[in-house]
Amino acid sequence: QGHLSRFLAFGLGLSVTAVESDGRLASLAERFDQELLRELGKPRAPRHVAGRLDPAAPWGEFLLPPEPPGPGPAARNPLGGPGGSEDGGRVLLMGLHACGDLGPALLCHFTRSSAVAAVALAGCCYMKLSTAPQPPGRPLGYPLSASVAALPGHQLSYRAREAACHALEDYEGRLRRGSAHLRVHCYRAVLESLICAADPGKRHLGLQPGRKAHTLSFPQYAHLGLPLAGLDPAGVPLDSGAVGAMLEQQHKVVAFCTLGQLLAPAVETLILLDRLLYLREQGFHCALVPLFNPRFSPRNLVLVAARTPLTPVLAGLDKDSEDRDS
Repeated sequence: QGHLSRFLAFGLGLSVTAVESDGRLASLAERFDQELLRELGKPRAPRHVAGRLDPAAPWGEFLLPPEPPGPGPAARNPLGGPGGSEDGGRVLLMGLHACGDLGPALLCHFTRSSAVAAVALAGCCYMKLSTAPQPPGRPLGYPLSASVAALPGHQLSYRAREAACHALEDYEGRLRRGSAHLRVHCYRAVLESLICAADPGKRHLGLQPGRKAHTLSFPQYAHLGLPLAGLDPAGVPLDSGAVGAMLEQQHKVVAFCTLGQLLAPAVETLILLDRLLYLREQGFHCALVPLFNPRFSPRNLVLVAARTPLTPVLAGLDKDSEDRDS
């Protein structure tokens, strides 16, 4: 909805173009911009473009139409041609939080286009990363670097990548409080068993039955979740003894999820180091910066890369941190 682009444009006075694959969200962001413009009386708002990034396209042609395609002209590069921005200036690519392959796509455009002076990336949704081998010269997903690709056993399962997206700090608090949110893990595990029994081809679907799922009974939860998997709840036995027996195993599900949470930082570290090594293999200056407290946002490690040395920039970040601490 354009919150980051608004801060950069209104708060820092930067020229900002935001690319969003959902045209509805791009329109909503523009509406918020106009509301803020009326309040502030400032003329320089960010520009919002509906489109998807094509990591294989040249810089001047990097936009694909949004999904689903909307009315109006086809998406085009809003930053101008190979020279960078429309006024000829170089650009900074930023992703917060860049889901799945969007993060690697930003890195690919940075490495291939001199118009991009630097990139700042906080990733998320690692389970959506492509893991199939890519053609030579067109890396995408995981692994990106030759260094990690050469490691025996570097492959990461869907479950490992999904676990790396969770917030260890928040989960610890829920365990200590015995939070009702923990029952959702068991609900989802039971629902997965029912879905796979009905259709073995429907595994690991990204279902979101609701933000307050922990307040529901399991039949209520299943009635929301099964249609998202293309299944009719009326054809699935929700009150059987087998379902009841699975629901009684919540403590085992929570223990399993806790083990996954303990391993999650190692998985995320491997993914982020793979991206760092990919950039270093091509001679770029880069660093992973713990930019803020992970309790504020678990994706607090930001990958920054530039075509010039980063030492002055990183020194400035350290000084800002010292000023805040004092």
